[in-house]
Amino acid sequence: MAVELRIPQLGESISQGEILRWLRADGDMVTTDEVLLELETDKTTVEIPAPSAGLLRILRPQGAVVQVGEVIATIDAAGAAQQREAVTASAAGAATAVPPAPADSSQPDLSAAAHKGEARLGPAARRVAEENDMTASQMTGSGPGGRATKTDVVSAVAARQAAAASPPPSPAPTPSPLPAAPAAAARPALGDGEERVRMSRLRRTIADRLVAAQHTAAILTTFNEIDMTAVMELRTRHKERFQKSYGVSLGFMSLFARACVLALRDVPVVGARIDGDDVVTGARVHLGIAASTERGLVVPVVRNADLLGLGELEREIARLAGLARDGKLTIEDLSGGTFTISNGGVFGSLLSTPILNPPQSGILGMHKIEKRAVVVNDQIVIRPMMYIALSYDHRIVDGRDAVTYLVRVKERIEDPSRLLLEI
Repeated sequence: MAVELRIPQLGESISQGEILRWLRADGDMVTTDEVLLELETDKTTVEIPAPSAGLLRILRPQGAVVQVGEVIATIDAAGAAQQREAVTASAAGAATAVPPAPADSSQPDLSAAAHKGEARLGPAARRVAEENDMTASQMTGSGPGGRATKTDVVSAVAARQAAAASPPPSPAPTPSPLPAAPAAAARPALGDGEERVRMSRLRRTIADRLVAAQHTAAILTTFNEIDMTAVMELRTRHKERFQKSYGVSLGFMSLFARACVLALRDVPVVGARIDGDDVVTGARVHLGIAASTERGLVVPVVRNADLLGLGELEREIARLAGLARDGKLTIEDLSGGTFTISNGGVFGSLLSTPILNPPQSGILGMHKIEKRAVVVNDQIVIRPMMYIALSYDHRIVDGRDAVTYLVRVKERIEDPSRLLLEI
């Protein structure tokens, strides 16, 4: 009996996804809980495992847009058993049968083709092969059933490179052909050296959400600057003990996260949202931390950030950042944020106007720390300064609220003891 592989529930407000790639091929034997494909949703990439063991029959191809609950493949346990019996019978027959008569030369010898290198590729092997522009027909598999392992592919790549680099054994009447061009050269030529790459589903969703935010919210940005002297000295003085106590480095993000959480206590409307004609303010702060990845911008959420101390905040931020880099964030990791922090300073940005992350009404932008001449007690001194920016939805957040919020953040960073005392 065949078991259906369906698209599972993907979280609130997500009804479909795009098959990013199949990790197993049609006709492969798969095992229970083995990851079969990667599905890209509006928020993240989800790995979908096999619900049972058996013979995989793919119904929806790579690149297909599929709905939650849709059947995209079947797994046939009976078919797998028949395949094993056929292999066993073939092996037994090969041991006792007389040599077969010569095959009709007009028909292709499929079994011979298989033994000549038509190896199937496992997920890791397929990835290496694609990166080096090689196909299964260019290698011989040493794994079960003729499957090419990652080692087989690496060996085949090395052999091809060695052959391309070695001179011919003897003079040839005609020049030897040039090595094959890289895969990128095989792409359709576009004018002026252009390259056309289809936007990923995540990138399309990011684009749609940013445009929607601009069209639906009355976004305004207010700025301030922070003298980072005290917080930098604090970090230098305690970073080693902090590392030993919490197992993670003390960064500026946890300090700003704590300052933002405390400022939301003072000005809660900055963490509110509009729902129809209502303004909704939550009892807890779920803090989004914007992170740039190879696939695009994601905003994992630190749950109940207002209940966490600096060490717990730093650990959770580091954990979510690691998941973001590895593409392992779940729908739950990306949902339910009430306020966001974005740090453009890590890329060298001196000043920016961050865009809201709907339905949130506030986002704080951090920027590059730069030494500047400032006036302190009527004296011109050099201090490490940072511009901060608060973008907010002016429909519910007034200018006074925004300025007050930024001042509260500034006060707590410039005097870190206020973070501890929560004042």
